[in-house]
Amino acid sequence: MNKAPRQTLTAPIRRIRFAYVALFFCAWTVLIAVRLGWLQVVRHSDFVHRAALQQQRTFEVAPRRGMLYDRNLRELAVTVQVDSVYAVPSELGDNRASAAEILAEIVHADPRDNFTSQQQMLARFNASRNFAWVARKVDPGIADRLRELNLKGVYFQKEFKRFYPNNDLAAQVLGYVGTDDVGLGGLERQFDEDMHGEPGHMLTALDARRHVLGSEESQPMPGENLVLSIDANIQYMAERALDAQMLKTKALHGTVVVQDPHTGQILALAISPRFNPNDQRHMDASVLQNLAVSDVYEPGSTFKLVTYSAALDGAGVQPTDLVDCQNGAMTMYGRTLHDDHSDHFGVVTVQYALEHSSDVGAAKMALKLGPNKFYGYMRGFGFGDRSGIELPSETRGLLRSPKKWGSTSILSMAIGQEVGVTPVQLVTMVSALANGGVYMPPHVLLQSTDEMKGDARLKPAAFRPSNQLPATLPDGAHRVISEMTSAKMRMMMQGIVTEGTGKLAALNGYSSAGKTGTAQKIDVATHTYSHTKLVASFAGFAPVSNPAISIAVVIDTPTAGGEAAHYGGAASAPVFADVAQQVLEYLGVPHDQPLKTQKELIVAAKADAEGDAPSENTADLNAMFDDVNSLPADDPLRTPAAAAAAEVAVNKTPVAVTQKAQGKTAEILNMLPVKVLAAFHSGDGSGSVSPASAPLSAQKARPAVDANEKGAVVVDAGLRVPVPSFEGSGLRGVVERADSVGLRVQAVGSGLAREQAPAAGTMVPAGTEIVVRFSR
Repeated sequence: MNKAPRQTLTAPIRRIRFAYVALFFCAWTVLIAVRLGWLQVVRHSDFVHRAALQQQRTFEVAPRRGMLYDRNLRELAVTVQVDSVYAVPSELGDNRASAAEILAEIVHADPRDNFTSQQQMLARFNASRNFAWVARKVDPGIADRLRELNLKGVYFQKEFKRFYPNNDLAAQVLGYVGTDDVGLGGLERQFDEDMHGEPGHMLTALDARRHVLGSEESQPMPGENLVLSIDANIQYMAERALDAQMLKTKALHGTVVVQDPHTGQILALAISPRFNPNDQRHMDASVLQNLAVSDVYEPGSTFKLVTYSAALDGAGVQPTDLVDCQNGAMTMYGRTLHDDHSDHFGVVTVQYALEHSSDVGAAKMALKLGPNKFYGYMRGFGFGDRSGIELPSETRGLLRSPKKWGSTSILSMAIGQEVGVTPVQLVTMVSALANGGVYMPPHVLLQSTDEMKGDARLKPAAFRPSNQLPATLPDGAHRVISEMTSAKMRMMMQGIVTEGTGKLAALNGYSSAGKTGTAQKIDVATHTYSHTKLVASFAGFAPVSNPAISIAVVIDTPTAGGEAAHYGGAASAPVFADVAQQVLEYLGVPHDQPLKTQKELIVAAKADAEGDAPSENTADLNAMFDDVNSLPADDPLRTPAAAAAAEVAVNKTPVAVTQKAQGKTAEILNMLPVKVLAAFHSGDGSGSVSPASAPLSAQKARPAVDANEKGAVVVDAGLRVPVPSFEGSGLRGVVERADSVGLRVQAVGSGLAREQAPAAGTMVPAGTEIVVRFSR
């Protein structure tokens, strides 16, 4: 029996299948391992960061910005906590548009604020999934309304906001802070790094439903506090007086700087117009600049203080020296320098030339010095260099070295042209004249401290006037002129207020001194000096004997009123008087002059406006003539009827005129140097000292003036001259006319000559003092 063949086994086929399956699983395992390695090793940090974004929130905790105090620790700038609103767009979902609309209706109160508009807000929601600002540092009322909505995905965060309790007080000095707490102007910008502090951080863990599980916080370090030299009360006085004058004159800008002359500390720095740093959305960019340190202008006649003080200190000039102002015109290298159109001075004293702001007189003072010496004094007073005051954007001004001057530049600089200064430089120069001749760099910062108000270690530094310089002078301080020159300049500057162009700067109960200035601005269209755009200024100090404060007032382009109202004496001097009067009373400075009643002030103001003093208007000219000339009881000149008899009495005994009776004229004669007295004795009746090269003038009728052993002035009555008629002439014309025949003048009032004693044609001894009443 045959058996069936045995079937072949299929094991080889199964082994191959197993190998394929095993190979597949091995490849799969390798891929998984590679993928896990890629995710856990290569992409580890990325996924950790993504997880943190989903599970944690990290916030920067802003530090408290440093405070700004005045010298009495009154808060000028503080930092308060307010709410900022943000949203998580991923939680808003599809409701982003409607949420943006609802939120914008509440926070978008200002149409010019694009940040909170609905369109901008929705754009931020669409650009981010996890965080988008709704509004920054909102008012408490707006924050409360948003909380009442209780919108999903809208949250609040506490932030610091800068607040200025006094609104626009000293705005340009303090500056302002942006939304991100960065200083953008003034001291806020200058000391931003010190006041900002170091920020902290807060880490918050969230669950899947965005509930806070916990947080970690690193505390921020607050910024430093600054104590300023400014007195908020004095600052307010200066700003109020400046604003009133700005409204009256309708000027473009105005600046007032009040300084302690003995330390250089700035007590007030007022600028008008100002801005409110609390309302940044409505700021006008044109008023943000601190004009006291960044505005350069030609000072005009206030710069003559530098010219005259330099001449006194460096050229041996004395206030009683005589200077020929050449009837108000001086020509040099083809250029003619003119005094004011109403001024035509002849030979006058140096003090008179300064009191009445003669350009020719100032030019001659500069010529006595020479370019290099004059330039050295200008630099010594701080012009042409930054003062170092702790304010941003300070300019050094404009002052060229002598090698860059033109042939007549010295004439221009003598009267405040071809030189640019800032109000801070101007007041610092005046302080140097007031404190004895030492330049003290200006400062607005007293100290930087970590202490807050209320800390026993932080004490106020109330200003108390002192009449002495610090025992140790600060860096940058140096002597410019001698103490004697400083004393002479104070006396001359006081005369400017009492007798010269600065009468509106007079105070009640206090003596004051200063200098007016009116500078022409450059016309941009013609590149020449404008006849209508002026800068009116006044710089001075008070009281004269012990100066407590120095003040500089600059009014840029006054437009209201007539032409005379645009000058420094009319536009700026009243601001000085207003500020100085209030500040001196506030500081409790003792009065050095009798106080006047309100009625007396009104009468005096009316007299100034009319140009006549009431007491002098009612005075009998004949009695005054008898008194000033000390006529004996039987002198025929005592009565007008005996004037004819005076012609017979030609050879009378000389009349002794005492020094007291001669008033100001005798006082000046007694103070004249030897060379001037020699000129009188040699026959120059005008008393002028002419250059050696000048041609001799025609011989004039002259008195023989001498002093006896008792110091009295003796007038030779042997030579008699007729009294001219002065009616209708101005003061200068009267003086020059009387001088031409050897007579002197006692002026009463101002304006044009209306009456005189004795009458015209009367024969009087040469050297007699004629009394002339002037009125308008």
